[in-house]
Amino acid sequence: MNFPLNTVAKEDREGYVLVRLSGEVDLSWSAEVRRAVLDALAIGRPVGVDLSAVSYIDSSGIAALVEGFQNARTHSGRFVLVAVSDAVRAVLELARLDRVFVLVASADAVVA
Repeated sequence: MNFPLNTVAKEDREGYVLVRLSGEVDLSWSAEVRRAVLDALAIGRPVGVDLSAVSYIDSSGIAALVEGFQNARTHSGRFVLVAVSDAVRAVLELARLDRVFVLVASADAVVA
């Protein structure tokens, strides 16, 4: 599968916000990912982070997702990871974070 260059996009959906990531989430742009996730959470609606087009994630990228998860939990919000790519799933499983995050197959399940 060919993955696009690093991009982050926020989409306001009916009842939730979807943050779409693509490329390699590493130290070079994990701060941008962190900001996008926290900005989406600040809106006060459920947030889904679509990881289907992420080919690689390092500890700084995982830290950005963990911070989003903790922020949502602190404010009684919903934070889910959507369509997690195999590369990201492997890292989550290695760190046993697949048991911490809510993982859903599609964006439709963000508010389910």
